[in-house]
Amino acid sequence: MVFKRMLSALGVGGPSVDTVLSTPVVRPGGVLAGQVHIRGGERDNHIEYVSIGLVTRVEVEHGDSEYGSTVEFQHVRLTGPFTLAAGANQVLPFQLEIPWEAPVTAFYGTPLRGMTMGVHTELSVANAVDKTDLDPVAIEPLPLQAEIMEAFTRLGFQFARADLERGRIHGVHQTLPFYQEIEFYPSPAYSGRMRQLELTFVTGPQGMDVVLEFDKRGFAGGHDTFSRHHVSHADAGRTDWTAVIDGWLRQALERHGAHGYGHQQYGHQQYGHGGHGYGHGRHGSHGHDGYGMGTVVAAGAAGFLGGMVAGEVAEEVFDFDGGDFFEE
Repeated sequence: MVFKRMLSALGVGGPSVDTVLSTPVVRPGGVLAGQVHIRGGERDNHIEYVSIGLVTRVEVEHGDSEYGSTVEFQHVRLTGPFTLAAGANQVLPFQLEIPWEAPVTAFYGTPLRGMTMGVHTELSVANAVDKTDLDPVAIEPLPLQAEIMEAFTRLGFQFARADLERGRIHGVHQTLPFYQEIEFYPSPAYSGRMRQLELTFVTGPQGMDVVLEFDKRGFAGGHDTFSRHHVSHADAGRTDWTAVIDGWLRQALERHGAHGYGHQQYGHQQYGHGGHGYGHGRHGSHGHDGYGMGTVVAAGAAGFLGGMVAGEVAEEVFDFDGGDFFEE
């Protein structure tokens, strides 16, 4: 009997948990639905609670160093304490609201390089090892976000990667403790003026702030500069975002430069935590006549994701089972 109790405390012969998502692809502001399947072990167990939450990887700056940390940013307890009989089966349906500020992790079904997102289920077992389950979930962009992301590729920007930075953006109403940076290499037209452009959405029910960071390290002026614009969800499907964003870039150059396009700064709104530059970029033609931004097409997705290697992305984003996702 003592040996069996010891094995139970170690999790041997204990209960199991498995989460099945009915909506594995969602959008910011949407609802993630599914069921938690619980099976009793070889003996009755006292369960303290069952919970689910969204977890992701966030980059944390500490002095001159940076490390990745796993963050749970949405959490719901599905039950309080109860007794799970030996061999019993229980199914717990759930709905989890996705925050409006949730980061985009996939684009037209393809994971974005650098992003990880999962639903973490915890079965807390009294006097024994807790049982957990982790399932990948994809957050696709809202229509307005997708149109803006595609507009940058139509202007010649090339998607590099995306990540999450712990911190807050100055002057923006933000509810999550981190923000996403979607990184682009600039086109040839801007390759001599910036190393990289980083796009951040801070989204709410009515609209969102679009924050642009221009990494100019190594160029004259050498400092990151910022530009912020507020847009409405109602503008999706009826705005030529290629022209609008082209205007934002040109306006930023004119605002911060005095000698043409040579060595300009691009923005005015600074982050509470600065972003990071990664390598060199290139930016294509400014020609945008004839592009209707109300129509989202597969060609736009192919252009946005052109720099990605599918095998690398799948391995990076969906390697949830086991240590790497939770190591800090």
